[in-house]
Amino acid sequence: MEKVKVLVVDDSKISRAVMQRHLAKTNFEVCAEAKNAAEAVTLYAEHHPGIVTMDMNLPDADGIECTRRIHAIDPTAKVVMISAMKDASLVAKGREVGISAFLQKPVTVNDLLDTLMVLGQDKVGKVTVLRESYAKAFVRALQQGLFSMIGVHSQIELELDERRFLDVTGVAVIIGLTGYPTGRAVVYMDNPTMKNFTAVLLGVENPDELADDEASDTVEEAANILVGRGVSNINDVFKDKEMRITPPGTICGNGIRIASPRLTTFKITAATRIGQICMSIGFAEGD
Repeated sequence: MEKVKVLVVDDSKISRAVMQRHLAKTNFEVCAEAKNAAEAVTLYAEHHPGIVTMDMNLPDADGIECTRRIHAIDPTAKVVMISAMKDASLVAKGREVGISAFLQKPVTVNDLLDTLMVLGQDKVGKVTVLRESYAKAFVRALQQGLFSMIGVHSQIELELDERRFLDVTGVAVIIGLTGYPTGRAVVYMDNPTMKNFTAVLLGVENPDELADDEASDTVEEAANILVGRGVSNINDVFKDKEMRITPPGTICGNGIRIASPRLTTFKITAATRIGQICMSIGFAEGD
C-alpha cells in the first residue's frame, strides 16, 4: 500500500536527517523537507502530505504562522508541532491555528510514531496501520525464521481475519504480547506438518518415529523464537515502549477453538514443502 506522506519542516539539516531515519522503517515516508516557512507552504501545495511535522523556530516565521499559512491552503491539514518548549501559552496559540498535536524536543522515536499513527489513522485507517507497522513485522519473522531454522522457503500470505474464533486441528502455541500494542500470537499447524517440521529440525529421517509430545515441544520452542523475532522487529522501530512476550502455552488435539474477542486479528500463512505453518496475530482494540 502507499505510505502516508510526511512533510518535515525544520531549519536544522540534522533534525531533518534524524526524522528521515526515524521514519525509514515505518508506514510513513518523508515526501519533502522545508527549511523555512515559505518553502513549507510551497511544498505543501505541491505534495499534499498526510501529515506535517513543524519546528517552532524558523528563519522567516514561527511554526504558528507557518501552520496558519498551510491551513489557508488546506483547513484539514494535520500538523504536529515539535518544539523545545511546550508551555500552556504555546499550546493554546497552536490550537487556535489548528495544530493537531504537540511534541517536545528531544522526541523519542516511539512518541513520534505513536503520534503519527494516531493522526495517520484518518488517512489509512486503524487496520492498515496495524497491518503495515505491526503485522508485517511478524510476516518477516515467520519467513526468515523458517528459513534459518529448517532451511525451507515459504510463500507468505497476510490477511485480515475477522472471525471471533480460531479453529485448529493439530498443535497451537499461544503467546501473549505485552507493551504496546497488547495482544496475542498463535502459531499453529496440523499434525503431519508438526511431525515434518520436527523431523527436519532434529534431523530425523522418518517423522513417524517421533513421539507426539516431542514434536509439540519442538514446535513450542520454535514458535517462541518466531514470535520473539517479530517482537524484536517491532522493537527496532518502537524503542521506548518495548513489546515483550509471555511464556508459551501449547494445546494439541482436534477441533481446538481459540477465542479472539475484541482483537484486530491477522492471519499469516506460510506455504512450505513440509506443509502450511500459520500464525495468528491479534492486537487489542482501543489503547
